[in-house]
Amino acid sequence: MKSWRYSLLLLGGIGISNIGSWVYLIALNLIILNETGSPLAISLLYILGPIATICSNSWVGSLIDRINIKKFMIGLDITRAFCIALIPVLPSLFYVYIIVFFINIGSAMFEPTSMVYMTKLIPEKDRQRFNALRSFINSCGTLIGPAIAGLLFWMGTPYTAIYINSVALMLSAFIILLLPNLDSQTVSSETEKLSWKLIKNDFKMVYKFSQTHTFMLKVYLLFVGMTVFMTALDSLEAAFVKEVIEISDTNYGFLLSVFGTGIILGSVINTIFSKQLAVNFLIGSGSVFTAIGYIALYSSQGFTSAAIGTFMIGFAITFANTGYLTFYQNNVPVNMMGRFSSLFSMVEAIFIIILTVIIGLAAELTSIRPIGLIGSFTFLLLGIMAFQTVMPQKRKVYFEDRLTSNN
Repeated sequence: MKSWRYSLLLLGGIGISNIGSWVYLIALNLIILNETGSPLAISLLYILGPIATICSNSWVGSLIDRINIKKFMIGLDITRAFCIALIPVLPSLFYVYIIVFFINIGSAMFEPTSMVYMTKLIPEKDRQRFNALRSFINSCGTLIGPAIAGLLFWMGTPYTAIYINSVALMLSAFIILLLPNLDSQTVSSETEKLSWKLIKNDFKMVYKFSQTHTFMLKVYLLFVGMTVFMTALDSLEAAFVKEVIEISDTNYGFLLSVFGTGIILGSVINTIFSKQLAVNFLIGSGSVFTAIGYIALYSSQGFTSAAIGTFMIGFAITFANTGYLTFYQNNVPVNMMGRFSSLFSMVEAIFIIILTVIIGLAAELTSIRPIGLIGSFTFLLLGIMAFQTVMPQKRKVYFEDRLTSNN
């Protein structure tokens, strides 16, 4: 009961932060689009995230595995809240891009840190259900966040919505403060100082681990590929619904609420049937149907057909995310998880930059719809590859063995 009490507290912090993040994301997309009217300008906004990841994650993994991660997460939340609160008073978009870059550095550092903390806090037998509940909480934020954004846009401006995220991050920091300290036995950074030699040795350790766990690496890289395609396709979404099918700012917020509804339904199914749904089934089916959802979205002609596509994406992504995250948590040792995720997140960031630039430029020079469809069908091929990798009967046995033996 004590373990689940802390788990629910952590889920509450995640939910509050997620609501603010959606409000911030929608507001920032609309601020850039209203100022420039360019899908490429929004694509550049999405590229700042992976660039920040490359700048920070070459060394942050070595830091995460050696410091008090609870204190680190609190510091990152407070810093990001302050930076976000500065956006409405910045004199030009140039400065907005700069401050968003530093916010993204904080987010890039927070993601692997929180993953390590969650893995330490949640017992292995409860991880699949926790990940499903996490998707459910995130979906509530996805549903409520855009609705709040739409209401704020109706009452005021996107800048008003920016402040909501700043407050949400401060609340998230307070909730993390209430959680237990899980790092009393970790190595002090004063004992083992961060250096290039230490980082290089950590890279070698991750490389050796990957060489001896090739199937785990293959599945993880498929998840990386899925994330790359989703980020690149999402960078076109605002421009597509606003300029191609001509949806208003308020209806755009409601469209994302439909996405959140899909996640809620998928998360409820994942939570209720967590013992019956195999991890490899979640990965295989979730990957394929997420791609089909993007095809439906970029084939849409109006709000109703776009809503069907976004609902399908939201519903399917919960299966894929729950499967991939559970597989990852159960197969990567927690004492090197920060270094592993940081190293491969740099690989992910590089491909996100390349694909997002290509898609953004192609949409700018040609048309958004065909580029979105080409990217979606390519994503489907990746989903089919993931299904073929994890679903054969021999792989089911491999999954079951690995999920209990690698911790």
